Amino acid sequence: MPPVKTPAEGVIEARGVFRFFGDLPALRDVSLRVEAGDSLLLYGPNGAGKTTLLRMLAGLCRPSEGEVLFAGRSLASDSRTAKARIGFVSHATFLYGELTGRENLRFFGRLFGVPDLERRIDWALDLFAVRERAQEPARNLSRGLQQRMSLARALLHDPSLLLLDEPFTGLDADSAGNLERLLARLPQEGKALIFSTHNYAQGISLARRVVALERGRIKYDGPVELVPAALIAAAQAIQP
Repeated sequence: MPPVKTPAEGVIEARGVFRFFGDLPALRDVSLRVEAGDSLLLYGPNGAGKTTLLRMLAGLCRPSEGEVLFAGRSLASDSRTAKARIGFVSHATFLYGELTGRENLRFFGRLFGVPDLERRIDWALDLFAVRERAQEPARNLSRGLQQRMSLARALLHDPSLLLLDEPFTGLDADSAGNLERLLARLPQEGKALIFSTHNYAQGISLARRVVALERGRIKYDGPVELVPAALIAAAQAIQP
């Protein structure tokens, strides 16, 4: 088990963030702070701004206004260092289709300077039970297997912050159960976790904190046990 990190190492913070696509505001004055050991469910209907916020926290897009800090430093000015400590899973797998699963992990491992890389790759493949398919080109894998390979990629370099956008998409029941157990364990190891899911019951079983977004604004930010009843009712109404 990796050593527990201090809160200063794992913290990410958004300060007054806005993000516009043309004239359309995807995020409006969003501020939040997440520290090591936190587990945060990002919740809201489609179009609420969840994916945009996660991409921004991952350093894949910049705020139109405001700033994002990682470990007290601007993510925009120090993105290379920050990305080496962030794991991100989104609707896009970020896998190169012509490379095998193992080759994809080897590429990302070298990019982040992962020590004892081949052993670490085997660990990540076994974690999501994809070692037997790791010699196949990623494009030949099913959507569920690609998702599991993407999760292996995100954990490979032992990130201190894990950002997951609908991580259960395409997973079978066994894989989903394995992922749930992993996510429940990560905060105990000093990791910071921010994830989204349309399954509200599943989300609050894993999170200690909920941030609810609506039309790009934060409507609630607080402990799971204090989520307003109206928000819970709305969440149940939009669950698939």
